[in-house]
Amino acid sequence: MYRLALTAAVALTVLAFSSPAFAFQCPKLVKQINDATANRFDPTAANAKQKAAEANALHGAGKHAESEQMAKDALNSLGVKS
Repeated sequence: MYRLALTAAVALTVLAFSSPAFAFQCPKLVKQINDATANRFDPTAANAKQKAAEANALHGAGKHAESEQMAKDALNSLGVKS
């Protein structure tokens, strides 16, 4: 019984510390998009800015995987490595 409780406690601790780490990736990617499009006014940049706003909204809603994927797609369309 002690081993089961210890294993569960360790698993919950690892899960608790790993989830917030992934959540910080979204704002960093959105910032990269905003930096890359700061002085660009072409349609690709406008589309990337819109995707950045949508990714930020997804991040706020707690949908970090979707937010990260959308931001990475926007960066790829700009030719920036994420």
